[in-house]
Amino acid sequence: MTAHIIDGKALAEKLRAAIREDVASFVAETNVTPHLAAVLVGDDPASAIYVRNKERACEKAGIKSTLHRLAAQTTEEELLDLIGRLNADDQVHGILVQLPLPDQITEKRILDAVSATKDVDAFHPENVGLLVQGRPRFLPCTPHGIQQMLIHHGVQVPGAHAVVIGRSEIVGKPMANLLLQKGEAANATVTVCHSRTKQLKEITRQADILVAAIGLPRFIKGDMVKPGATVIDVGTNRVEDKLVGDVDFGQVSEVAGAISPVPGGVGPMTITMLLRNTLTAAALKARTPGEAGG
Repeated sequence: MTAHIIDGKALAEKLRAAIREDVASFVAETNVTPHLAAVLVGDDPASAIYVRNKERACEKAGIKSTLHRLAAQTTEEELLDLIGRLNADDQVHGILVQLPLPDQITEKRILDAVSATKDVDAFHPENVGLLVQGRPRFLPCTPHGIQQMLIHHGVQVPGAHAVVIGRSEIVGKPMANLLLQKGEAANATVTVCHSRTKQLKEITRQADILVAAIGLPRFIKGDMVKPGATVIDVGTNRVEDKLVGDVDFGQVSEVAGAISPVPGGVGPMTITMLLRNTLTAAALKARTPGEAGG
């Protein structure tokens, strides 16, 4: 058996076409162009590529994007000052601070400083709390992208046992919360595994849906996967100048029923959901003009 390929790149193109139409309708109705401000501190090559891809995606969707590029030596206070100005700017609807940040800057303090109504990554504690309660303002980009992949490829999530490997604030925790909620591509029974989990293989082999976000190249082997399971690979690891996931694609594709590749799987969907959140932020601002901080 060879697994069905969950093509995130093709789905992203389809969804971005719909977002482009929604943006055009919003602009025609309000005479306001959604505006995403991205902040890049330092010269990390991977971060620069990610930001450039986001800029191109914004342009194609009809969303204005502005890049604020800061030196690697930028202080925490200087970065906080920039975020304060972006928060106060009524022309900016979404703020994205590209991670990772240099060592002299406290990541949590920076992310907490972004206005909750402009937090299109859904990292702010207020937005995390709203998600946990099942009434999100924004949906976290990577988990939401994965959820859309499950929906569009007909994966039955309600009642399924979903295992999420990884407990990061960006993927693992919000992914588990999304799958737990009531609604489409949700209502799953969710297990979260991490570096301290015992008997990991026994747990992963129970998964109807396996989401690998552990940050270890080709960590998930064929004998860790239940035959016929859906496997979503969130990993992006560079090995010998090649991009590979957290899943050993060669082995797992012979066992799983469906699998997302790296590259061409989750990555394009993350950017797509960022576009959707930026439009949502602009719509929220249009409904509540004059509100402080966005």
